[in-house]
Amino acid sequence: METARAARWQFAVASGILGWILDAYYFFIVIFLVDALAARFAVSKSAIVWSITLTLATRPLGAVLLGGLADRYGRRGPLIVCVLFFSIVSALTPFAPNYNAFLLLRALYGVGMGGYWGIGASLVMESSPGRLRGLFSGILQAGYSVGYLLAAAVMPVAAPRFGWQWVFLGGLLLAVPIVVLALLAPEPQAWRKNRPGGFGEVARAVCEHKGEFVYLVALMTAITCFSHGSQDLYPDFLRTVHGFSSLAISNVAILYNVGAVAGALVIGHLSQKIGRRWSIMAALCVALVALPAWAFATSAAALAAGAVVMQFGVQGVFGVIPAHLNELSPPTVRSLFPGVVYQLGMLIGAPSVGIEYALQHRLGYGWALAAFEIASIAALFLLCGFGPERKGREM
Repeated sequence: METARAARWQFAVASGILGWILDAYYFFIVIFLVDALAARFAVSKSAIVWSITLTLATRPLGAVLLGGLADRYGRRGPLIVCVLFFSIVSALTPFAPNYNAFLLLRALYGVGMGGYWGIGASLVMESSPGRLRGLFSGILQAGYSVGYLLAAAVMPVAAPRFGWQWVFLGGLLLAVPIVVLALLAPEPQAWRKNRPGGFGEVARAVCEHKGEFVYLVALMTAITCFSHGSQDLYPDFLRTVHGFSSLAISNVAILYNVGAVAGALVIGHLSQKIGRRWSIMAALCVALVALPAWAFATSAAALAAGAVVMQFGVQGVFGVIPAHLNELSPPTVRSLFPGVVYQLGMLIGAPSVGIEYALQHRLGYGWALAAFEIASIAALFLLCGFGPERKGREM
């Protein structure tokens, strides 16, 4: 029986990775469809953009609720529930009767999205062989950029032919194999060994590791600032300062997301050899090398190249995170603990784009982007340089 379970670990890893790709796909299609959604609900584009902030705000709630269930009752069942929940909620989104109903659906989607990362990361990290943990950490986190690329590929094909509503419905096609894979997968041996006796034990485990919790929230906040500082305003920077067309911006975004996938894979795998903290710092060095071209180049080719290398470094940092957070988390709360840490860091770091945008009025756009990224990189060097690491820890 144990041999049969071990032989099916690939199903667990595949379901966890594909679920994160689908989760990201549903997140990005709203960004691609801002104009269509604004017209559908007769509101401004800023009102649709606000729904993205609402999604971000409800993610920690999902991390607590669904992460707690996954620690108490196993990874597979809550993962299946989570995938079906955010898929159905997303499929209903274009058919919401009014704007308030749309906001409610996006808030519910945020609960599902927030719950998924902790469950998926714990399932992948606990199921994969220890020698491959860094590689699968990178593959899992690369799923976020793959979700963007999938949305970018589906939009121009499906929307004109079938209508933009089918872009939401199309995600259900990927949900089916994810559920099947999760049903075929075994529960990780690590969960069965460390399963908490009840929710009281889950709460005690979190309270007993307050120091690690605060440190990891600070780490994820700095990473969020680093990541969003490099991405959120860059399309506007290219349009405002360099006169890029919408098509040119889209092409650059596709290129730098390819670079992001490569960075997550390479740095994630590297972390298995040189350690999690050193790999994060190596990725930060890559970003520093890219920064002059990314912020100050004058030609389109140099800006695009700088963006590709910058996102290689940014997602290289993220590629280490699933393994790093799971190794630093208490074994009995390996879904809830890293999930909440991840989502709280995202929430606390969310205002970074507003700070960065305010800086550009005082420093100029290029210098504002550069200054914000340098500050974020410096904070990450300090946090990683003096922070803990448990690479290779038995799950």
